[in-house]
Amino acid sequence: MLKKIFITHRFKFGAAVLFLLATLILTFVGSVIGGLMGNRSQEAFAAEKKEADQGKKEKAEKAAGYRVGDRLSQTKPPATIPNTYAETPWEALVPKDWDPMAGLKNLNFGKLKDSDPQAMEALQKLKEVWDSAPVEASLRGQRIRIAGFMVPLEHKRDAVTEFLLVPYFGACIHTPPPPANQIIHVVASKPIKNAMSMDTVWVSGTLEVGHDTSPWGASGYKMKADIITPYVEPKK
Repeated sequence: MLKKIFITHRFKFGAAVLFLLATLILTFVGSVIGGLMGNRSQEAFAAEKKEADQGKKEKAEKAAGYRVGDRLSQTKPPATIPNTYAETPWEALVPKDWDPMAGLKNLNFGKLKDSDPQAMEALQKLKEVWDSAPVEASLRGQRIRIAGFMVPLEHKRDAVTEFLLVPYFGACIHTPPPPANQIIHVVASKPIKNAMSMDTVWVSGTLEVGHDTSPWGASGYKMKADIITPYVEPKK
């Protein structure tokens, strides 16, 4: 069913589909760990941790004004950004012929038991598929501008020098990371002061392709940003 939904919509509802897949992994991991623990004390600990994590997530959502899985509205970039950068949607970063479920056709998640070794194998396969997700080669060397959420990686004193740019709120923080072809590793030309996790920004620069890893997820693209400006939601 999941595969059918993915193929039918082909990223027309990109963020929703990716968020659905991320939720699948998170839920499945929880059920597997719970089955392996198998005692009430561990279950109680897991329940308390889940409640605490949920509280943190809700607090972050309230502060940011977004809910986990929310994507930025389509809006014009600031006039200060030169039109020499092509505005690029996140869907364009995904090759049209990529099927993320191709390597999992023989797995039936509904029939896997918590204690089944195939469960952990399935999780590992999902992670490998996402971490090695193919990129759109035609974007190599293209000057683009794209809006997204910031996940800081490197700091210099009180400023961010490198970060991951992701397409929806909570990615890599409150949910597992999206596929590598939906993560851009950004190197700022100038340190960004007072930047925080999940800040919304427009990033303009030359896009390069190539996989890399970080504590927050694997990226399929890299960009040395020429211009980074705040993203502002359009008034409703």
